Amino acid sequence: MSTENEGNAVPPAPSAPPVPMASPAASPHGSAPEGNAPTAPLPPVPHEAPATSAAADHGAAYQPGPAPDGSWPPPPPATPAYADGGSGAAGTGWGSTYQQPAPKPRGGRGGLVAAVLVAALVAGGLGGGLGYTLAKDRDDRGSTTVSATDSGATQVKRAPGTIANVAARALPSTVTIEAESTSGEGGTGTGFVFDTQGHIVTNNHVVADAVDGGKLTATFPSGKKYDAEIVGHAQGYDVAVIKLKNAPSDLKPLALGDSDRVAVGDETIAIGAPFGLSNTVTTGIISAKNRPVASSDGGSGSKSSYMSALQTDASINPGNSGGPLLDSAGAVIGINSAIQSTGSGGFGTGQSGSIGLGFAIPINQAKYVAQQLIKTGKPVYARIGASVSLQDSGDGAQITDQGSGGSAAVEAGGPADKAGLKSGDVITKLDDHVIDSGPTLIGEIWTHKPGDKVTVTYKRGGQEHTAELTLGSRVGDS
Repeated sequence: MSTENEGNAVPPAPSAPPVPMASPAASPHGSAPEGNAPTAPLPPVPHEAPATSAAADHGAAYQPGPAPDGSWPPPPPATPAYADGGSGAAGTGWGSTYQQPAPKPRGGRGGLVAAVLVAALVAGGLGGGLGYTLAKDRDDRGSTTVSATDSGATQVKRAPGTIANVAARALPSTVTIEAESTSGEGGTGTGFVFDTQGHIVTNNHVVADAVDGGKLTATFPSGKKYDAEIVGHAQGYDVAVIKLKNAPSDLKPLALGDSDRVAVGDETIAIGAPFGLSNTVTTGIISAKNRPVASSDGGSGSKSSYMSALQTDASINPGNSGGPLLDSAGAVIGINSAIQSTGSGGFGTGQSGSIGLGFAIPINQAKYVAQQLIKTGKPVYARIGASVSLQDSGDGAQITDQGSGGSAAVEAGGPADKAGLKSGDVITKLDDHVIDSGPTLIGEIWTHKPGDKVTVTYKRGGQEHTAELTLGSRVGDS
């Protein structure tokens, strides 16, 4: 399977076990999707990917099946789930603190599942064949947990640098997000204050249910609740920005850290609403960096997301999606999005809980995406203009013989073409990052901006070569 690197990606089903994304807690709405991985051209481009190919460019999720001209939605990943409790709509995971509403059964969607897919190099790749569940809380269960706000939590004085001090300073700037579609489906996730104008950053899969005329609310730990509207959302990056209506004038944005400077072993603090328990704080460490993760809602017309994630063992569960992952100083270093699942993947019969394998979108990437969404309402993806197999071979990302819909695997005049890349070449490195599959390549490409110069290492006829190319761009998810 292959994906087009113009911004389309179609990942193949990964061979590894499913990993659930951090979905929201058991809220009245939410679900997690599943996905399969096909092959796709380099950087993903919005389009329908063929059963065996996907755009390797970059872009948000995609719809499986051949992508005639690099159109977006790459095929859904294997078995991850969102960390929010929202429905499994096209990437709708979120996480934030909120007061869980009384149980009200609904027809929530199935669980979100993420996995390695064949995707376009333009977007970046996902590797390792892991399955992930979106950490979003669904509302398709028969009951929900109700939690009361701890009004005294921020009154206790603790020494600077302690976890209690960091939590007391950060909690007032986090919110629990509830998204509901016009049909009553939805989920719960988390978000955090991005600026004083009322912009809140969260996961795309957390707010997906409210995209087409649905209802969106954000509740602070103080109990104050605000209606909100979607400013912009990026399926490929799984990032969204919402804005509070009648936002208060005393908002305090959380400080943003530098995810590039994070090291394995650094302490982490996660805030969210796992299983509806708003304002929950958990701790852990950075377990790994640059972990390839792909996710999809697994539903009809599902789309995929790719990230080169920060892995943490801090407890992340459905309802945590969209919540901040903080460093020991209280600065945001990532957005909690997915968790590893132990089951067969999927939320059809229930959502998986934390097993110490959580994944967050690095804040440096999320900040760039959020700023683009606030400025134009649309995401911008980097791409290389080539289609690569989404099969998880472990040997690299191979440029396919043919692109989506019978198009050329290497776009004429595109970045890959200008760098001398051809069908059959196997890309093994992007700068200093090892590439073991098409999805991994897409994830790495998406960590860059259009116009960035990168060095590609590839094999042709058993010989290793290197080439420098300048990444192209694609605007929007479709």
